[in-house]
Amino acid sequence: MRGLVKAGAATPQKRVQFDRPLTPWLFLAPQLAVVVIFFYWPSVQAVVSSFYIEDPFGFGSTFVGMENYTNALTDTRYQATAAFTAFFCVVVTALSLGIGLLLAVKADKVIRGAGPYKTVLISVYAIAPPVAGLIGMMIFDQHIGPMTALFGFFGRDLQVGVNYWDTTIAVTTISVWKQIPYNFIFFLSGLQTVPVSVREAALIDARSGWRRFRDIVLPLLAPTAFFLLIINITYAMFDTFAIFDVVVKDKPANNPMTLVYKVYLDGFKGNDIGGSSAQSVILMLVVAALTVVQFRFLERRVHYG
Repeated sequence: MRGLVKAGAATPQKRVQFDRPLTPWLFLAPQLAVVVIFFYWPSVQAVVSSFYIEDPFGFGSTFVGMENYTNALTDTRYQATAAFTAFFCVVVTALSLGIGLLLAVKADKVIRGAGPYKTVLISVYAIAPPVAGLIGMMIFDQHIGPMTALFGFFGRDLQVGVNYWDTTIAVTTISVWKQIPYNFIFFLSGLQTVPVSVREAALIDARSGWRRFRDIVLPLLAPTAFFLLIINITYAMFDTFAIFDVVVKDKPANNPMTLVYKVYLDGFKGNDIGGSSAQSVILMLVVAALTVVQFRFLERRVHYG
C-alpha cells in the first residue's frame, strides 16, 4: 500500500521554519550578548592591556610591547606560583576524583539508609566557596581547630597562614572537601546506569570484586570520568580563588597561591594592570593548550557506549 512507510525507511525529520531570516537571530541575541559582553570583550581588553603599562589612576598608558610577558615569565615568584598551581591542580583533582569515586561505589552498595547517606555527602556541595574557606579556617584554627589538635597529637605544630606547607595542607584539604560531592553525584549516577545484566555476567567471569570493577565497571564510567577530569582541573585552577582569598588574605607573601589569585593581587592590590593582564593571557593560553591536549589524546581512550 502506498500509504504505508517501508520497513527500515528513515523517517523525515521536521525542521523549524521561520518566516523571516532575522527571527532566529532575535532568539539568539540575548545569549550572544551575554557571551560577547562578559567573555569576549573582557578577553580582548586583557590582551590589549597586556601590551601597555597603565597608570593606576587612569591618566594614561605607555606601550611596552612584550615587556609585560617577559617580566612575568622571567620572574622567579611567577615561576614558583606556576609550579605550585600545577602541583595543586594534580593533587586536588586526583584526591577529589578518587575519594568521590570511592564514596559513590560505597553508596551504590548501600541498602538501608541510602537516602540519608547520599544527602549528607551531597549537602556539602551547597556550601559556597567563601563559606567553605571560613569553615576550613575554623577547622584549622591555631587555638580551637580540631585539625590543629590532631596534628598536635602527632607532634606537629600546625600554623596555617604562617608556614608555607601548613597553608598548602589547609587549602588543599578545603578544596578537596568542597569538590568531592560534585564528583560523587556524577559517579553515583554513572554507576546506577550500569545494566544489571552486565553486573550479573561480571559475577560469572570474575570472582574478585576489584577485578570486576576494573575490567567492567570502570570502562563504562570512562565518559563520566573524562568529563569530571576537565571539570576538576578547571575547578582547581579557577574556582578555588575564594578559598585562597579567605585563607591567605592580608598575608600572601609567606603563603602559596595559584596563578588566578596572583593575577588578582598584582592587578587589584598592586595596581599593575598591564602585568596582571599579561599573566591572565598566559593563563588563558595554558588552559586552551591543556584543553586541546585533553580532547586530542585522552578522549581517544574513552569509549562511549
